[in-house]
Amino acid sequence: MSIPLRPALVIGHRGASALRPEHTLEAYRKAIEDGADLIEPDLVSTRDGVLVARHENEISGTTDVADRPEFAARRTTKTIDGERTTGWFTEDFTLAELKTLRARERLPQLRGTAHDGRFAIPTLDEIVALAADESAKRGRLIGLAPEIKHPTYFAGIGLVMEDRLLAALRAHPHTRSAPVVIQSFEIANLRALRGRIERGGNLQLLQLLGSPGERPYDTVGTGAQTTYGDLMQADGLREVASYADAIGPAFRDLDPAHGRSRLVDEAHAAGLAVIVYTFRPENHFLGDHARDGGPAARHDAGSIRQIRDHLALGIDAFFTDDPALGRRAVDGD
Repeated sequence: MSIPLRPALVIGHRGASALRPEHTLEAYRKAIEDGADLIEPDLVSTRDGVLVARHENEISGTTDVADRPEFAARRTTKTIDGERTTGWFTEDFTLAELKTLRARERLPQLRGTAHDGRFAIPTLDEIVALAADESAKRGRLIGLAPEIKHPTYFAGIGLVMEDRLLAALRAHPHTRSAPVVIQSFEIANLRALRGRIERGGNLQLLQLLGSPGERPYDTVGTGAQTTYGDLMQADGLREVASYADAIGPAFRDLDPAHGRSRLVDEAHAAGLAVIVYTFRPENHFLGDHARDGGPAARHDAGSIRQIRDHLALGIDAFFTDDPALGRRAVDGD
């Protein structure tokens, strides 16, 4: 990748989502304040084709929509990437309607509800503007790592997101120069984007990798049997390198042995950067690095050790819900 990766980049996963409701301007601002090099908006579409930041297009778990009587009739059941889901969906709302909603904490049992009801759903344009303003204020270039969510589904309902994403990135002076890492768990949209994005510029492509036994959803419809595990093998990594600049595995899939990770080493040999997800500070997510205090208890030192264990494998960047801890892990504080 042409984007500098040393020292390893810290990416604010949905913002500083351990501290503020995810995918809000306040979460992104906090991530930047705490030292994130890039911030990550997961992108879905409104009915009128505006890209907004939500982890899923079903929003009952991250907004107050279920408590809004004026939208009660919008509750419905859909099949998204092969799974039946019931709730409220961004594509059934205009931007103006979504702007009346307020964000809620997605993991209240771990992170509380102190900030519920305070923050709005941001658009991609608003997030880019925030990154530009903060870059100017802080004297450092803050990048973005937008993920295109459910691209096959959205294309199937006439809301193709890739064109709108590229148009937004190319329209703003900030994203014409700042690092931008475009992510997807699917393959076909990244291949298509490769034909429109020159290598070596500020826009890079990241092939996200789900669990080894799972298949990218766009391959399900074609009958292809490719799994993410196949993409993690040497031949698969070389194929990924033909269209992407990096892979994005879960940190648990690095499978270290004797201080090395085959996946990291073979990805680097194929010319791919390795950007792993996601480090979180609560005991619930820390495994062997947890301590006493129950699943919701934070363990900052344990989280830093967990990140450093994976930095030692040679990863190039990582997503974290608490960028302040990621910054400390990288900088050695």
